[in-house]
Amino acid sequence: FLIVREPPRGGLDRVHGSPTAAPAKAGFLATFRMFFSRPILVLIAVGGGATQFITYGLGNFTVLFLQREKGMALNDVAIWYALVVGIAMSAGIFVSGRLIDRFTRKSKVAYAVLPAASLAFAVPFYVGFVWAETWPVALLFLIGPTFLNYFYLSSSVTLVQQEVKPNERVMSGALLLLIMNLTGLGFGPTYVGMMSDMFKATSPEHSLQMALYTLIPVYFLAIGCFVWLARMLRKEDRARA
Repeated sequence: FLIVREPPRGGLDRVHGSPTAAPAKAGFLATFRMFFSRPILVLIAVGGGATQFITYGLGNFTVLFLQREKGMALNDVAIWYALVVGIAMSAGIFVSGRLIDRFTRKSKVAYAVLPAASLAFAVPFYVGFVWAETWPVALLFLIGPTFLNYFYLSSSVTLVQQEVKPNERVMSGALLLLIMNLTGLGFGPTYVGMMSDMFKATSPEHSLQMALYTLIPVYFLAIGCFVWLARMLRKEDRARA
């Protein structure tokens, strides 16, 4: 109420050509079919799901990794790790929102370019975090991916809301979150734990480190999805011009 001005309600909820009639409610099955028939929406969901695969896979094992393989004490986790996560993650979401507001005024392509660029910049910091020999160095590197890994969220949710009809927005947003969370939370931690168990036979002291290294290709999968999405949005802009 103090920061964001409330827009006039119902401004986009009227049927074209009728100033009073509201559009019919969109059913679940109809919205489901619409969502998966639109390549742009599918790419948003797949790219976001791949990114959440990384964030949930990493996030559920970061504390264990820092303690077991970097020698970080629980008291240090409670202070320094909490500060890195709280500040870097919230700053990343805030900055991504501001950048999206600025660059999407010219073209919707920014909704895809910003997440692709942020994930590309996050990769070397992520590698440094996993590679670092001590926990202070690892935490310094962790600031990068913690800040950059969440640029996709603001752009994905906003773009889906713009790409569908007003009466399909709630269900489309729910489908997006369902796909991303099923992919990320459902498979990310399970995958990292499984890989850690697998590497335990050959690298018992660094099995979790090896498991986290295997998330690097998923970064490139997510980047590829957003680059592909950018090409589709650019093609759509040219078709409308």
